[in-house]
Amino acid sequence: MKKLLKLLAIFLLFSSIISSSAMASSTRTITDMTGEKIKIPKKVNRVADLWHANNQVVLLLGGQNKLVATTPLVKKQHWFTMVDPKIAKVAAPLAGNQIQVEELVKIKPDVVIASDQAQIKESRQAKLPTVNAMYTDFAGLKKSVTLTAEILGGNSPKIARQYNKELTNNINLVKQHLKSRKSTPTVLHIVNSTDLTKVDGQKTIVNEWIKLAGGKNAISKKGNQISVTPEELIKVNPDVIIVGSTSTAQARKALRANSQLSHLKAVRENKVYGNPQGTFPWDRYSAEEALQVLWAAKTLHPQEMKNINMVSEVQKFYQKYYHYNLTAKQAKQILAGGN
Repeated sequence: MKKLLKLLAIFLLFSSIISSSAMASSTRTITDMTGEKIKIPKKVNRVADLWHANNQVVLLLGGQNKLVATTPLVKKQHWFTMVDPKIAKVAAPLAGNQIQVEELVKIKPDVVIASDQAQIKESRQAKLPTVNAMYTDFAGLKKSVTLTAEILGGNSPKIARQYNKELTNNINLVKQHLKSRKSTPTVLHIVNSTDLTKVDGQKTIVNEWIKLAGGKNAISKKGNQISVTPEELIKVNPDVIIVGSTSTAQARKALRANSQLSHLKAVRENKVYGNPQGTFPWDRYSAEEALQVLWAAKTLHPQEMKNINMVSEVQKFYQKYYHYNLTAKQAKQILAGGN
């Protein structure tokens, strides 16, 4: 009996070691954008992406077939659905910003990607491996793209390196072209056309591309999507106004219809532009920031950037990363901020 118990104990010990070893070999540890170390499966086949913007990164990296959960907003993005029609059938287990946890668990994702702290906490409480991919500047964008590629595996890391190199090259190209520029126009970036007093200030990715494009942010306050008064906007009286999530035509119409803001210099001189939006709006948290820096520089300094053909740049980008052939007309629609 003692011998039998001893043999049983040895068997259980070896079984435990083998089981632990098998588990270790089937998982890997990655470090998310906050420095948190997360154990994820060695091979990831099912991704729940709860951050609107990161779904576009997954698409860029060729991992869209692994998406088993997305967000309602992504499913409404016109150019995303054009490039990847299958996104319409992907589950979106969110009610506003609230995760429908039971629905998410039923989907059985290998990894959850998110940016919202409350969502991350809730997902981790449900014992789902959850990665924070949030960033706030261009350096963070590159790091987040690399992180997403690491999660997806396969060919994605190679595409990420290619994309990060292209982003760096475009930034350097703009710097080169604008070396001898004669002016630095003041630029106001309005979040959208429905609230013309919600703007983007200092210490934001918006501020970063305004500076890279040879402009100066008209707003001196710090922060994303901050509220200001019409009087403050009248005081700064920007040279150029860029409005997110709308077309150039709609942006100009909205500002002309505003009794206080219609007198701004940029409105009077027709220097109001809808920010381009493709598979995701270019102005914040977008992989298409690689195109944004070129567009913003050409918008602010057309003479210095005259050799850059934005229609061609958009077409090349979509073909290269999304394997989608845009017509010149479609590329112009994206550049005008419309669908």
